[in-house]
Amino acid sequence: MFHAPNVFQRAQIPPAHQGSEPGGRGAATAVATPPTQVGPSGKVANEPPAGAPAKRREAYFDNVKYLAIVLVAVAHSWEPVMDGSRTVRALYMVAYTFHMPAFIIISGYFSRSFDMSAAKVKRLVTGVALPYVVFETAYSLFRWYAGDTGDMEISLLDPWYLTWFLVALFIWRLTTPIWQALRHPLPVALVIAVLASFSPSIGDDLDLQRVLQFLPFFVLGLRLRPEHFRLVHRREVRMFAVPLFAGAVALAYWAAPRMQLGWFYRSNSAQELDAPWWSGAVMTLLMFCAALLLTIGFLAWVPRRHMWFTVLGAGTICGYLLHGFLIKGAGYAGVFDAYDWLAEPAGLVLVSVVAAVAVTLMCTPPVRRALRPVTEPDLDRAFRKDSARR
Repeated sequence: MFHAPNVFQRAQIPPAHQGSEPGGRGAATAVATPPTQVGPSGKVANEPPAGAPAKRREAYFDNVKYLAIVLVAVAHSWEPVMDGSRTVRALYMVAYTFHMPAFIIISGYFSRSFDMSAAKVKRLVTGVALPYVVFETAYSLFRWYAGDTGDMEISLLDPWYLTWFLVALFIWRLTTPIWQALRHPLPVALVIAVLASFSPSIGDDLDLQRVLQFLPFFVLGLRLRPEHFRLVHRREVRMFAVPLFAGAVALAYWAAPRMQLGWFYRSNSAQELDAPWWSGAVMTLLMFCAALLLTIGFLAWVPRRHMWFTVLGAGTICGYLLHGFLIKGAGYAGVFDAYDWLAEPAGLVLVSVVAAVAVTLMCTPPVRRALRPVTEPDLDRAFRKDSARR
Protein backbone atom coordinates (compact mmCIF):
# COMPACT_ATOMS: atom_id res chain seq x y z
CA MET A 1 0.00 0.00 0.00
CA PHE A 2 7.26 5.00 -3.86
CA HIS A 3 16.02 8.75 -7.04
CA ALA A 4 13.38 7.59 -4.19
CA PRO A 5 14.56 4.41 -2.53
CA ASN A 6 11.15 2.85 -2.41
CA VAL A 7 9.01 0.27 -4.07
CA PHE A 8 7.18 2.60 -6.40
CA GLN A 9 9.65 3.98 -8.85
CA ARG A 10 12.10 1.40 -10.15
CA ALA A 11 11.70 -2.18 -11.17
CA GLN A 12 15.03 -3.77 -11.88
CA ILE A 13 16.08 -7.22 -10.76
CA PRO A 14 19.15 -6.78 -8.61
CA PRO A 15 22.12 -9.07 -9.12
CA ALA A 16 22.02 -12.21 -7.03
CA HIS A 17 24.95 -11.06 -4.95
CA GLN A 18 23.62 -7.60 -4.16
CA GLY A 19 20.35 -5.89 -3.50
CA SER A 20 18.95 -2.96 -5.38
CA GLU A 21 17.37 0.38 -4.71
CA PRO A 22 13.97 0.41 -6.42
CA GLY A 23 13.68 4.11 -6.79
CA GLY A 24 14.39 7.03 -9.04
CA ARG A 25 17.43 8.11 -10.91
CA GLY A 26 20.04 7.26 -8.34
CA ALA A 27 18.47 4.03 -7.17
CA ALA A 28 18.22 2.03 -10.34
CA THR A 29 19.95 -1.29 -10.66
CA ALA A 30 22.83 -1.13 -13.05
CA VAL A 31 23.94 -4.07 -15.11
CA ALA A 32 27.17 -5.41 -13.65
CA THR A 33 30.17 -4.06 -15.54
CA PRO A 34 33.90 -4.57 -15.06
CA PRO A 35 36.01 -1.81 -13.57
CA THR A 36 36.68 1.08 -15.91
CA GLN A 37 40.05 0.87 -17.65
CA VAL A 38 41.83 3.45 -19.74
CA GLY A 39 43.52 2.22 -22.90
CA PRO A 40 46.77 3.44 -24.45
CA SER A 41 44.92 5.98 -26.55
CA GLY A 42 43.47 7.59 -23.45
CA LYS A 43 39.96 6.34 -24.11
CA VAL A 44 37.95 4.25 -21.71
CA ALA A 45 38.51 0.66 -22.78
CA ASN A 46 35.19 -0.79 -21.68
CA GLU A 47 33.02 2.24 -22.27
CA PRO A 48 29.62 1.24 -23.67
CA PRO A 49 28.78 2.44 -27.16
CA ALA A 50 26.98 5.74 -27.53
CA GLY A 51 23.27 5.43 -26.97
CA ALA A 52 23.53 2.06 -25.23
CA PRO A 53 21.35 1.76 -22.13
CA ALA A 54 23.35 1.86 -18.93
CA LYS A 55 20.66 0.36 -16.77
CA ARG A 56 18.50 -2.71 -17.19
CA ARG A 57 14.83 -2.51 -16.31
CA GLU A 58 12.73 -5.53 -15.50
CA ALA A 59 9.22 -5.24 -16.92
CA TYR A 60 7.83 -7.78 -14.48
CA PHE A 61 8.26 -5.60 -11.39
CA ASP A 62 6.86 -2.55 -13.14
CA ASN A 63 3.82 -4.66 -14.02
CA VAL A 64 3.49 -5.82 -10.42
CA LYS A 65 3.58 -2.29 -9.08
CA TYR A 66 1.10 -0.90 -11.59
CA LEU A 67 -1.46 -3.67 -11.06
CA ALA A 68 -1.06 -3.43 -7.29
CA ILE A 69 -1.58 0.33 -7.26
CA VAL A 70 -4.75 -0.12 -9.32
CA LEU A 71 -6.00 -2.58 -6.71
CA VAL A 72 -5.19 -0.08 -3.96
CA ALA A 73 -7.08 2.75 -5.67
CA VAL A 74 -10.10 0.60 -6.56
CA ALA A 75 -10.32 -0.81 -3.03
CA HIS A 76 -10.17 2.71 -1.60
CA SER A 77 -12.99 3.75 -3.93
CA TRP A 78 -15.16 0.93 -2.58
CA GLU A 79 -14.96 2.07 1.03
CA PRO A 80 -17.66 4.79 0.85
CA VAL A 81 -20.17 2.65 -1.11
CA MET A 82 -19.68 -0.95 -0.06
CA ASP A 83 -21.82 -1.01 3.08
CA GLY A 84 -24.90 -2.15 1.23
CA SER A 85 -23.17 -4.90 -0.72
CA ARG A 86 -21.90 -8.06 0.92
CA THR A 87 -20.18 -9.09 -2.33
CA VAL A 88 -18.19 -5.88 -2.62
CA ARG A 89 -17.24 -6.06 1.04
CA ALA A 90 -15.94 -9.58 0.41
CA LEU A 91 -13.91 -8.44 -2.61
CA TYR A 92 -12.60 -5.53 -0.54
CA MET A 93 -11.44 -7.94 2.15
CA VAL A 94 -9.65 -10.12 -0.40
CA ALA A 95 -7.91 -7.12 -1.96
CA TYR A 96 -6.86 -5.77 1.43
CA THR A 97 -5.47 -9.15 2.40
CA PHE A 98 -2.65 -8.96 -0.12
CA HIS A 99 -2.28 -5.70 -2.05
CA MET A 100 -0.21 -3.86 0.57
CA PRO A 101 1.72 -7.01 1.59
CA ALA A 102 2.66 -7.41 -2.08
CA PHE A 103 3.95 -3.83 -2.20
CA ILE A 104 5.87 -4.32 1.03
CA ILE A 105 7.45 -7.59 -0.08
CA ILE A 106 8.66 -5.97 -3.30
CA SER A 107 9.94 -3.03 -1.27
CA GLY A 108 11.93 -5.36 0.95
CA TYR A 109 13.28 -7.22 -2.06
CA PHE A 110 14.69 -4.00 -3.49
CA SER A 111 16.09 -2.96 -0.11
CA ARG A 112 18.59 -5.81 0.16
CA SER A 113 21.61 -3.63 -0.52
CA PHE A 114 20.74 -0.88 1.96
CA ASP A 115 23.78 -0.59 4.21
CA MET A 116 23.61 2.89 5.78
CA SER A 117 26.19 4.20 3.34
CA ALA A 118 26.09 7.95 2.76
CA ALA A 119 24.70 7.66 -0.75
CA LYS A 120 21.84 5.38 0.28
CA VAL A 121 20.99 7.41 3.36
CA LYS A 122 20.80 10.42 1.05
CA ARG A 123 18.34 8.59 -1.22
CA LEU A 124 16.31 7.54 1.79
CA VAL A 125 16.01 11.12 3.01
CA THR A 126 15.26 12.67 -0.37
CA GLY A 127 13.09 9.85 -1.74
CA VAL A 128 11.04 8.86 1.32
CA ALA A 129 11.34 11.40 4.15
CA LEU A 130 10.89 14.48 1.96
CA PRO A 131 7.80 13.16 0.11
CA TYR A 132 6.31 12.24 3.48
CA VAL A 133 6.78 15.74 4.88
CA VAL A 134 5.37 17.36 1.75
CA PHE A 135 2.33 15.11 1.33
CA GLU A 136 1.51 14.81 5.01
CA THR A 137 1.43 18.61 5.08
CA ALA A 138 -0.62 18.73 1.88
CA TYR A 139 -3.16 16.22 3.19
CA SER A 140 -3.45 18.07 6.50
CA LEU A 141 -4.18 21.33 4.67
CA PHE A 142 -6.61 19.48 2.41
CA ARG A 143 -8.54 18.11 5.40
CA TRP A 144 -8.68 21.52 7.02
CA TYR A 145 -9.83 23.22 3.82
CA ALA A 146 -12.56 20.57 3.33
CA GLY A 147 -13.79 21.11 6.87
CA ASP A 148 -12.90 17.63 8.11
CA THR A 149 -11.09 19.12 11.07
CA GLY A 150 -11.88 22.26 13.01
CA ASP A 151 -8.37 23.64 13.53
CA MET A 152 -5.54 23.54 11.06
CA GLU A 153 -3.02 21.17 12.59
CA ILE A 154 -0.01 19.63 10.90
CA SER A 155 1.55 16.78 12.84
CA LEU A 156 4.30 14.77 11.21
CA LEU A 157 4.01 12.24 14.04
CA ASP A 158 0.48 11.23 13.09
CA PRO A 159 0.33 10.01 9.46
CA TRP A 160 -3.09 10.40 7.88
CA TYR A 161 -4.75 8.09 5.38
CA LEU A 162 -2.10 6.66 3.03
CA THR A 163 1.03 8.55 4.09
CA TRP A 164 1.71 5.91 6.76
CA PHE A 165 3.48 3.79 4.15
CA LEU A 166 6.27 6.34 3.69
CA VAL A 167 6.87 6.43 7.44
CA ALA A 168 6.92 2.65 7.58
CA LEU A 169 9.27 2.38 4.61
CA PHE A 170 11.66 4.87 6.21
CA ILE A 171 11.77 2.89 9.45
CA TRP A 172 12.04 -0.49 7.72
CA ARG A 173 14.90 0.75 5.58
CA LEU A 174 16.81 2.06 8.57
CA THR A 175 16.55 -1.34 10.27
CA THR A 176 17.57 -3.33 7.17
CA PRO A 177 21.17 -3.92 8.34
CA ILE A 178 19.79 -5.50 11.53
CA TRP A 179 17.61 -7.97 9.61
CA GLN A 180 20.45 -8.76 7.26
CA ALA A 181 22.69 -9.60 10.21
CA LEU A 182 20.27 -11.92 12.01
CA ARG A 183 20.40 -15.65 11.39
CA HIS A 184 16.60 -16.09 11.39
CA PRO A 185 15.12 -12.63 10.76
CA LEU A 186 11.63 -13.67 9.63
CA PRO A 187 10.68 -15.54 12.85
CA VAL A 188 11.96 -12.57 14.86
CA ALA A 189 9.86 -10.17 12.78
CA LEU A 190 6.80 -12.38 13.24
CA VAL A 191 7.30 -12.39 17.02
CA ILE A 192 7.50 -8.59 16.98
CA ALA A 193 4.29 -8.39 14.92
CA VAL A 194 2.52 -10.76 17.30
CA LEU A 195 3.61 -8.76 20.35
CA ALA A 196 2.45 -5.53 18.72
CA SER A 197 -0.97 -7.03 17.97
CA PHE A 198 -1.84 -7.19 21.68
CA SER A 199 0.05 -4.11 22.88
CA PRO A 200 -2.38 -1.15 22.85
CA SER A 201 0.14 0.98 24.70
CA ILE A 202 2.15 1.42 21.49
CA GLY A 203 -0.10 4.35 20.60
CA ASP A 204 -0.62 6.18 17.32
CA ASP A 205 2.69 7.99 16.90
CA LEU A 206 4.18 7.28 13.45
CA ASP A 207 1.48 4.62 13.06
CA LEU A 208 3.83 2.16 14.76
CA GLN A 209 1.16 -0.53 14.98
CA ARG A 210 1.16 -0.78 11.19
CA VAL A 211 4.93 -0.48 11.03
CA LEU A 212 5.38 -3.45 13.36
CA GLN A 213 2.49 -5.62 12.17
CA PHE A 214 3.47 -5.29 8.50
CA LEU A 215 7.17 -5.74 9.30
CA PRO A 216 7.33 -9.49 8.49
CA PHE A 217 6.44 -8.83 4.86
CA PHE A 218 9.33 -6.40 4.47
CA VAL A 219 11.73 -8.84 6.12
CA LEU A 220 10.45 -11.62 3.87
CA GLY A 221 11.21 -9.44 0.86
CA LEU A 222 14.77 -8.97 2.14
CA ARG A 223 15.23 -12.75 2.06
CA LEU A 224 13.93 -13.28 -1.47
CA ARG A 225 16.13 -13.81 -4.51
CA PRO A 226 15.41 -13.62 -8.26
CA GLU A 227 14.95 -17.37 -8.46
CA HIS A 228 12.04 -17.18 -6.03
CA PHE A 229 10.12 -14.97 -8.43
CA ARG A 230 10.86 -17.37 -11.24
CA LEU A 231 9.37 -20.19 -9.17
CA VAL A 232 6.00 -18.47 -8.80
CA HIS A 233 5.60 -18.48 -12.58
CA ARG A 234 5.67 -22.23 -12.81
CA ARG A 235 2.56 -23.61 -14.46
CA GLU A 236 1.38 -25.50 -11.39
CA VAL A 237 1.59 -22.36 -9.25
CA ARG A 238 -0.48 -20.39 -11.75
CA MET A 239 -3.08 -23.13 -11.90
CA PHE A 240 -3.22 -23.29 -8.11
CA ALA A 241 -3.87 -19.54 -7.95
CA VAL A 242 -7.28 -19.91 -9.62
CA PRO A 243 -8.96 -22.09 -6.95
CA LEU A 244 -7.01 -20.18 -4.30
CA PHE A 245 -8.65 -16.86 -5.17
CA ALA A 246 -12.03 -18.51 -5.69
CA GLY A 247 -11.81 -20.02 -2.22
CA ALA A 248 -10.63 -16.71 -0.75
CA VAL A 249 -13.63 -14.87 -2.21
CA ALA A 250 -16.02 -17.55 -0.92
CA LEU A 251 -14.48 -17.42 2.56
CA ALA A 252 -14.55 -13.61 2.55
CA TYR A 253 -18.21 -13.65 1.52
CA TRP A 254 -18.98 -15.80 4.55
CA ALA A 255 -16.85 -13.65 6.86
CA ALA A 256 -17.99 -10.26 5.51
CA PRO A 257 -20.80 -9.68 8.03
CA ARG A 258 -18.88 -11.34 10.86
CA MET A 259 -15.34 -9.93 10.69
CA GLN A 260 -14.09 -6.46 11.54
CA LEU A 261 -12.14 -4.70 8.81
CA GLY A 262 -9.66 -3.45 11.39
CA TRP A 263 -7.82 -6.77 11.20
CA PHE A 264 -6.87 -5.97 7.60
CA TYR A 265 -5.61 -2.46 8.35
CA ARG A 266 -3.28 -3.63 11.14
CA SER A 267 -3.49 -0.22 12.75
CA ASN A 268 -4.93 -1.36 16.08
CA SER A 269 -4.27 -3.94 18.74
CA ALA A 270 -6.71 -6.78 19.44
CA GLN A 271 -7.97 -5.04 22.57
CA GLU A 272 -8.76 -1.90 20.55
CA LEU A 273 -10.87 -4.09 18.27
CA ASP A 274 -12.81 -5.36 21.29
CA ALA A 275 -11.23 -8.80 21.01
CA PRO A 276 -9.32 -10.86 23.61
CA TRP A 277 -5.59 -10.23 23.63
CA TRP A 278 -4.68 -13.74 22.45
CA SER A 279 -6.73 -13.29 19.29
CA GLY A 280 -4.15 -10.75 18.17
CA ALA A 281 -1.50 -13.44 17.99
CA VAL A 282 -3.80 -15.88 16.17
CA MET A 283 -5.02 -13.32 13.65
CA THR A 284 -1.52 -11.99 12.98
CA LEU A 285 -0.26 -15.43 11.99
CA LEU A 286 -3.41 -16.34 10.04
CA MET A 287 -3.41 -13.04 8.15
CA PHE A 288 0.29 -13.42 7.37
CA CYS A 289 -0.28 -16.87 5.86
CA ALA A 290 -3.35 -15.72 3.92
CA ALA A 291 -1.54 -12.65 2.59
CA LEU A 292 1.46 -14.73 1.56
CA LEU A 293 -0.67 -17.25 -0.34
CA LEU A 294 -2.69 -14.59 -2.15
CA THR A 295 0.45 -12.60 -2.94
CA ILE A 296 2.01 -15.68 -4.53
CA GLY A 297 -1.16 -16.19 -6.55
CA PHE A 298 -1.15 -12.55 -7.62
CA LEU A 299 2.53 -12.58 -8.59
CA ALA A 300 2.05 -15.80 -10.53
CA TRP A 301 -0.43 -14.16 -12.90
CA VAL A 302 1.39 -10.87 -13.43
CA PRO A 303 2.82 -10.94 -16.99
CA ARG A 304 6.59 -10.99 -17.30
CA ARG A 305 6.75 -9.44 -20.75
CA HIS A 306 6.51 -5.76 -21.61
CA MET A 307 2.89 -4.59 -21.62
CA TRP A 308 1.19 -1.32 -22.50
CA PHE A 309 1.11 -0.42 -18.81
CA THR A 310 4.69 -1.40 -17.98
CA VAL A 311 5.96 2.16 -18.31
CA LEU A 312 3.43 3.24 -15.68
CA GLY A 313 5.14 1.12 -13.05
CA ALA A 314 7.87 3.76 -12.72
CA GLY A 315 5.29 6.35 -11.66
CA THR A 316 3.29 4.44 -9.08
CA ILE A 317 4.48 6.70 -6.28
CA CYS A 318 2.56 9.50 -7.98
CA GLY A 319 -0.56 7.38 -8.32
CA TYR A 320 -0.31 6.27 -4.71
CA LEU A 321 0.15 9.73 -3.24
CA LEU A 322 -2.34 11.54 -5.49
CA HIS A 323 -5.32 9.21 -5.64
CA GLY A 324 -6.10 9.90 -1.99
CA PHE A 325 -7.05 13.48 -2.91
CA LEU A 326 -9.52 12.13 -5.47
CA ILE A 327 -11.15 9.58 -3.15
CA LYS A 328 -11.32 11.85 -0.11
CA GLY A 329 -12.26 14.86 -2.24
CA ALA A 330 -15.25 13.00 -3.66
CA GLY A 331 -16.29 12.08 -0.13
CA TYR A 332 -15.95 15.64 1.17
CA ALA A 333 -17.95 16.92 -1.83
CA GLY A 334 -20.78 14.55 -0.95
CA VAL A 335 -20.62 12.62 -4.21
CA PHE A 336 -21.14 9.23 -2.59
CA ASP A 337 -24.03 10.49 -0.43
CA ALA A 338 -25.76 12.38 -3.23
CA TYR A 339 -25.92 9.43 -5.61
CA ASP A 340 -27.30 6.40 -3.81
CA TRP A 341 -27.20 4.35 -7.01
CA LEU A 342 -23.39 4.23 -6.73
CA ALA A 343 -23.92 1.46 -4.17
CA GLU A 344 -25.76 -0.60 -6.77
CA PRO A 345 -23.89 -3.03 -9.09
CA ALA A 346 -23.74 -0.59 -12.02
CA GLY A 347 -22.58 2.22 -9.75
CA LEU A 348 -19.90 0.04 -8.17
CA VAL A 349 -18.59 -0.85 -11.61
CA LEU A 350 -18.51 2.84 -12.55
CA VAL A 351 -16.69 3.78 -9.33
CA SER A 352 -14.14 1.02 -9.93
CA VAL A 353 -13.50 2.06 -13.54
CA VAL A 354 -13.15 5.73 -12.63
CA ALA A 355 -10.66 4.92 -9.85
CA ALA A 356 -8.63 2.62 -12.13
CA VAL A 357 -8.51 5.15 -14.97
CA ALA A 358 -7.68 8.02 -12.61
CA VAL A 359 -4.78 6.24 -10.92
CA THR A 360 -3.52 5.12 -14.32
CA LEU A 361 -3.40 8.73 -15.50
CA MET A 362 -1.63 9.70 -12.28
CA CYS A 363 1.14 7.21 -13.05
CA THR A 364 1.88 8.59 -16.53
CA PRO A 365 5.27 10.15 -17.37
CA PRO A 366 3.95 13.75 -17.56
CA VAL A 367 2.61 13.52 -13.99
CA ARG A 368 5.80 11.89 -12.83
CA ARG A 369 7.85 14.71 -14.35
CA ALA A 370 5.62 17.31 -12.71
CA LEU A 371 6.08 15.72 -9.27
CA ARG A 372 9.78 15.00 -9.69
CA PRO A 373 10.88 17.94 -7.50
CA VAL A 374 9.06 16.19 -4.63
CA THR A 375 9.33 12.47 -5.39
CA GLU A 376 12.76 12.48 -7.04
CA PRO A 377 14.37 15.70 -5.81
CA ASP A 378 17.92 16.71 -6.62
CA LEU A 379 19.25 17.90 -3.28
CA ASP A 380 22.96 17.39 -3.83
CA ARG A 381 23.71 20.81 -2.37
CA ALA A 382 22.17 19.77 0.93
CA PHE A 383 24.72 16.98 1.39
CA ARG A 384 28.47 17.08 1.76
CA LYS A 385 30.28 15.94 -1.35
CA ASP A 386 33.00 14.10 0.56
CA SER A 387 30.27 12.21 2.44
CA ALA A 388 28.59 11.19 -0.82
CA ARG A 389 31.89 9.89 -2.20
CA ARG A 390 32.42 7.76 0.91
